[in-house]
Amino acid sequence: MSALTTLVAQRVRRNRVTVTIWVASTGFLAFVAAIGVAREYGTDEDRESILRLAVANPAILLLRGLPQGASLDQFIFFQIFTYLALMAGLMSTFLAVRHSRTEEETGRAELIASTPAARRTPTTATLIHGIGANIALALLVAGAFMAAGLDAVGALLCGAAAGAAGVAYLTVGLLAAQLFRTSRAANSVSVAVVLSTFLLRGVGDALGTPGDDGLHMTSAWPSWLSPIGWGQHVDAFGTNTPLPLLLQLALVIAVTAAVYALQSSRDSGASLIADSPGRLTAAPAFRSNLALAWRLHRTSVIGWAIGGAACGLFAGSLSSLVRQAADSTPAIGDTLSAISGAGTTLDQALISIMFSIAGVLAAAAAIQSVIRLRQEEAGGTAELLLSTPLSRVRWFADFLVVAVVAVVAVLLSAASVAVVAVIATGSDSSLVGDVAGIAVAQLPAALLFLGALALVFVVAPAWTAGLGWSVLGLTFFVGVFGPLLGLPDAVTHISPFANSPVLIGDEPEWNGGFTMLAVALAAVAASLVLMRRRALRST
Repeated sequence: MSALTTLVAQRVRRNRVTVTIWVASTGFLAFVAAIGVAREYGTDEDRESILRLAVANPAILLLRGLPQGASLDQFIFFQIFTYLALMAGLMSTFLAVRHSRTEEETGRAELIASTPAARRTPTTATLIHGIGANIALALLVAGAFMAAGLDAVGALLCGAAAGAAGVAYLTVGLLAAQLFRTSRAANSVSVAVVLSTFLLRGVGDALGTPGDDGLHMTSAWPSWLSPIGWGQHVDAFGTNTPLPLLLQLALVIAVTAAVYALQSSRDSGASLIADSPGRLTAAPAFRSNLALAWRLHRTSVIGWAIGGAACGLFAGSLSSLVRQAADSTPAIGDTLSAISGAGTTLDQALISIMFSIAGVLAAAAAIQSVIRLRQEEAGGTAELLLSTPLSRVRWFADFLVVAVVAVVAVLLSAASVAVVAVIATGSDSSLVGDVAGIAVAQLPAALLFLGALALVFVVAPAWTAGLGWSVLGLTFFVGVFGPLLGLPDAVTHISPFANSPVLIGDEPEWNGGFTMLAVALAAVAASLVLMRRRALRST
């Protein structure tokens, strides 16, 4: 067996759980979305009302896709493709960094380089494994669409576009691993690129030119700067044009060439962008484990808080635009009410939707904090800390405290900016109270993710990262957009976001919030007890 074959097999085995979760979750998302849309929007009139809402409201295009027709297949592609490509991109970047920069951080890359495998073979093995994972994702997405009754050619092209986006982001992750010295920095930059290009695609769609029938859009140039934008321009189930995928191929070739060139010119463990020199001694404010945990998290917390502020800005400033669109198309109000719940005004509905996304960002901040625990453990730095009088429980608990701070920071930034936007746009002052209530309602779901993943970290640490991100992505879509897609209540309420307390409208209630808080507290308590007896695990 050659060195390349051995390394590919090693990557397949090492990622068998996480890749399976990502691929299966993406395929499941494609299937339930197709079934839900077909059931909820079975008539042309229903689909046309939603498309006209999207064309009239740029905020929806930021989070959706490019309207290209009202047929059922085209409508499903509009609703779900960008999220499928987003999940493929996140899976690929995490996989790329794990088998490149993380290997160098732990010293395993240097050991492999001393064998006949040399230095380039591991990168080639990572590329082959990543491409294989995205091919599996593409085939499962295509199979899910065909099982839901969609056109086979369009389904295959949609799957290929999602997989191609994943491969493009795989090379982005490999490039970030060459540029930055730590896996944390490489992962952060890679995820930022994926999310930024998702947003860039949305900006391009929002600035596009509507068709005369109000059912089509021609995107603006920013959409053509995003691999996700290239994927959606294949117009699956419409013209079925595979040519935009050549842009994906060109990007993959160019970035891969840059990766190999950089890898040949640097030492193992080095990076193109050097770390800034640190202090010889810690400042007095950083001489505790809690302060260290905050220092490790502060940059990511600030980043998630900025995302929350963006949600707050949209929530507080777009209400007038939504009211105008609803006046011209009454179905718009019905659609927003279906998402946010009965008995809400249009302003409340829009704020509720945008804060649901802020709640997802808060949960993501909590998840990243727990994953940081796993990185500290796997990298050996936790072992060094625990060789001091610091106990395992105290080390673990301090990171959870910082995670709670991160959740609160995201929601507080979203609420603060939304309040300012409401006042600046001259909206009804009563919305200030609604903003506060809706922000508080997002806390239980985010804390539930924190408690559940903390327990996973203690019981099955190797599953922490893969399970955390994939479950968040799936429950985000099912919980936030399930009512719009007409998914069954039994499916929608699997998501914590669908069970968040309702503090606005005709029938406010906290039952779901109390239940999630109780489960979160129980999970945290159990994890703290079990952490007393758990040994550190590097694998």
